[in-house]
Amino acid sequence: MARYPDELVRKRILFDGSEATIRPIKADDAPIEADFVRHLSPESRYTRFMATVNELPPTKLRYLTDIDYDKHMAFVATVIREGKEVEIGVSRYVVDPNGTSCEFAIAVDDAWQGSGVAGILMATLIDTARARGLKAMEGIVLGSNHKMLKFARQLGFSLHRDMEEPDTVNVTRPL
Repeated sequence: MARYPDELVRKRILFDGSEATIRPIKADDAPIEADFVRHLSPESRYTRFMATVNELPPTKLRYLTDIDYDKHMAFVATVIREGKEVEIGVSRYVVDPNGTSCEFAIAVDDAWQGSGVAGILMATLIDTARARGLKAMEGIVLGSNHKMLKFARQLGFSLHRDMEEPDTVNVTRPL
């Protein structure tokens, strides 16, 4: 079992003054990850998973939460609501087989979009990937996901249409 990277846990203040904890995900987070996905709007679930998803199957939930912190890294943003930790966003990367680049994904609860949490999650992910020696980060975004394409541009990603997959856009940025 991989050592939990406590040194990567941070408190951050969002645009509305809320305090969020940004930390690596852990296997024990399966219940809050499942609740997070359930709480996303159908559109947000579709843009994140590129499929109609209502509930994460147990194997997918385990894959998303039981990670090695090396080849697969994920950060959750959480807030305390009514005495309970609630996930409001998640970002992750998985290192490509070449070992020099990674593919990322991000999702933010609909109520927290525009709060600054996506930028914090992506900055944390990019800094961690760079510190691990990765040279590039890439992602696949639905062409209809204009908010994510704009966000990727703002983060310095270049956008390329894939002629084989006309519904998606490949986004890439050097680290």
